[in-house]
Amino acid sequence: MVAGDDGKCAVVEQRPEAEPEDGVPTRLGQAIMLHRAGDREEARNRLAALWQELGPRGDAFHRCALAHYLAGTQDDLRDALDWDLRALAAAEGFVTERPARARPAAAPAGGAPAGGAGPRHPLAALRAFFPALHLNLAADYAGLDRPADAHAQLRRARASVRALADGEHRRRLTAAILRLELRIEGAPGASR
Repeated sequence: MVAGDDGKCAVVEQRPEAEPEDGVPTRLGQAIMLHRAGDREEARNRLAALWQELGPRGDAFHRCALAHYLAGTQDDLRDALDWDLRALAAAEGFVTERPARARPAAAPAGGAPAGGAGPRHPLAALRAFFPALHLNLAADYAGLDRPADAHAQLRRARASVRALADGEHRRRLTAAILRLELRIEGAPGASR
C-alpha cells in the first residue's frame, strides 16, 4: 500500500494468482509501472484496454484492481470517483461471488505474501484493499467538496482497517485516514 499526498492509496502488496493464459496481473503491473514512471496517458490507455477486454463478467478481483488503478490515472476528479466506485463495486461483487470463483493468491515477486507464509486467498487480499478503496473515495468526495460523503467513507475505511492484522499496512492506512480527516477538517498542520 502506498499513500500519496492527496490522501489516496494504492495497494500493491497482494495480487491474485492468474490463470497462466490470461496475463492480467502482468499487464496490470506493466501499466502501473508506466504510471509511476510518469506516463499517465499510456498507463490509462493500457488499463482501459484491459478493462474492455475483461468486460463486466471478468474476474471481480481483476476488475477491482483495474478500476482502482484507472482512478489514479484520471485527470478529472469526477472520473476518478467513477472508477473508485467501480473498484468498490467489483470488490463487493467478489465477496458475494467468492465461493464459485475463489482461487489462492500468489506471493508477490520475491517471496511469501505480505502478512505471512503460504498462499493467500484473494478474499484476504481484498480485505486489505477495502480500507484503501474507502479512503480513496473519501479523498474523491473531499476534493469534490462533498464533506458528508467523505466522512461516511472515512468511517467505512476506519471500520475496515480494524479488521486487518496489526502491522505496517494497517498503520499506514490508519495514518492516511487521520491525515485525510485532518485535511477535510482544515486542521492546522494538515497537508492540502
